[in-house]
Amino acid sequence: MPTAKDEVRKLLDNLPDDASFEDIQYHIYVCEKIERGRKAVEEGRVLSEQEVARKLSKWTGE
Repeated sequence: MPTAKDEVRKLLDNLPDDASFEDIQYHIYVCEKIERGRKAVEEGRVLSEQEVARKLSKWTGE
């Protein structure tokens, strides 16, 4: 399994040479969020579409 440093190196290699610090930070942020999501799925910490709809209806009052 690649380390976080390996993933960042790969990401940097795929970004254009003129990428800003902000671009780099954004891409790292997105990769980290995707990884968290994958881990949540593996651990079963997900909601069904029906559960999400029910929660949204409570929040929006619909």
